[in-house]
Amino acid sequence: VQLQASGGGLVQAGDSLRLSCAASRLTFSTYAVAWFRQAPGKEREFVAAVRWTGGRTPYADSVKGRFTISRDNAKNTVYLQMNRLKPEDTAVYYCAARNWDWSERAADYDYWGQGTLVTVSS
Repeated sequence: VQLQASGGGLVQAGDSLRLSCAASRLTFSTYAVAWFRQAPGKEREFVAAVRWTGGRTPYADSVKGRFTISRDNAKNTVYLQMNRLKPEDTAVYYCAARNWDWSERAADYDYWGQGTLVTVSS
């Protein structure tokens, strides 16, 4: 099972980026997928999650109203649209998957992508 995260880069404050998480040898149809991020010197933190079957999509308070998580069933891919980026959003962003329901705890996830770096300059 592989998760491939991509789409990171260097942007200025106020810009937008879209991250992608594509799965191979794993079909997302029975999984929940989440985005986490880890800034230098900090613990990994929950950003957003989506259950493949739909339902509520939770977000961290720090990103509510700016980030949107979505999925494309046909492409077996989950996206994180990030708008109005701030310097404090700078981190390595990881996607992760687990069976059935989402969790805000990183330890609950079975599969992880390699991370993609997002750097937001002021």
